[in-house]
Amino acid sequence: MYFNVYLREDYQTSPYNKRVKTYQEHVVRGNIISSDGAVLARTNVDGEGNESRVYPFDRVFAHVVGYNTNGKSGLEASEGISLLTSHASPLEQVENEFKNQKNIGDTLVTTLNSNLQQVAYDALGDYKGAVIVMDTSTGNVLVDVSKPDFNPNRVSEDWENLSTDEDNSPLLNRALQGLYPPGSTFKIITALAYLEQNGSFDGFTFDCKGELTYDDYTVHCAGNAVHGQETFADAFANSCNCAFAEIGLGLDKNKFDNLAKRLSFGDKFGLQLPSSKSGFSMDNTTPRPLTMQTSIGQGNTTMTPVHLAMIAGAVANDGVAMTPNFVKRIENHTGTEVRANTPKQFKTLMPSSEAAQLKELMKGVVQNGTGGKLNDLGISIAGKTGSAEHGDMTQETHSWFVGFSDTGKDDIVVCVIAESAGSGSSVAVPIAKRIFGTYFGLS
Repeated sequence: MYFNVYLREDYQTSPYNKRVKTYQEHVVRGNIISSDGAVLARTNVDGEGNESRVYPFDRVFAHVVGYNTNGKSGLEASEGISLLTSHASPLEQVENEFKNQKNIGDTLVTTLNSNLQQVAYDALGDYKGAVIVMDTSTGNVLVDVSKPDFNPNRVSEDWENLSTDEDNSPLLNRALQGLYPPGSTFKIITALAYLEQNGSFDGFTFDCKGELTYDDYTVHCAGNAVHGQETFADAFANSCNCAFAEIGLGLDKNKFDNLAKRLSFGDKFGLQLPSSKSGFSMDNTTPRPLTMQTSIGQGNTTMTPVHLAMIAGAVANDGVAMTPNFVKRIENHTGTEVRANTPKQFKTLMPSSEAAQLKELMKGVVQNGTGGKLNDLGISIAGKTGSAEHGDMTQETHSWFVGFSDTGKDDIVVCVIAESAGSGSSVAVPIAKRIFGTYFGLS
């Protein structure tokens, strides 16, 4: 009794405890619910005491909620101790012990929004890829969609295929672990490098002729576009590859590399769920062709969608990146709060003055550039599209969009990648539009 009621939590969290699996002998695994109260995972117990884990939304929350058979993943893995801990009243626990019944585990209240997750899941459709949506001021994750997906209710039955399908990697949470060439979304970072090394975007001009050649390597603008004379804002809104390749060649490469390190390329984020490290490398020996590619988000650069969302979120948040958070609070099974998570700053990525100038560039993308399909929503949105070449470049480009609302209240940052889907403006932007529209009640 004393152990069950008073010492259990210390025992469960002790690094010397090698009997974690025995928790389930004493506690029925608790529920996982969305921030709006939808049950995402629960444990059913039949009349003979047999337990089964049920996921009412099937595939929609598969990667973020995870599974609890054939190992564990997602929040089922990272928050397993919380789910197998019961903060039911001491009296209830005493009664259960006398009846030889298990206690009910605590409830994990996530930051996820069930309606917005469903909309994002449907909007991504049959594309492989990911969608992540976060509150810009808190870092709370409202949406984490990844495809190809799986049905967590059928993991045991489908395990052989799930665990051996290397072509599709259906168990990979692409929003956090997928590493992609960022394409033109990376121009946010190239623009920041230019701003820090030149002090201003003022006075920049470039005459785009549709292609730019150095050392027998040629960069083309998408769709063979010829943008003509451009300011910096024009080049950013047009996503002009030639201008940004030229910008990259004019940068101090070591300083560019230091900026990437400051933005946490190569860093672990220490999130509640596993994530991959984005990659970037450049120094004064980097040849001009690779410098041109890197400046437009190609070359050897790779990013996760969550990292890109964190950087865009910092632009929205006066330069401060927030740590993505999936857990709002822990409650006991009757709804009494056990503990709550508070927003945490990840780090300051840039001064607020630089964030403000990047925000204006990104608004120009929606008002006058490749993100124009968002402009008729009637709210202020800043963003950047991307169309990233990949592999042997025989397939369609990856379609990217990252951007945020700027309404002054409850704003969100949205990052979308649809693999081999085409241009960012044709596929990723309409997906983001459905998300913004739903969130703000505009569609």
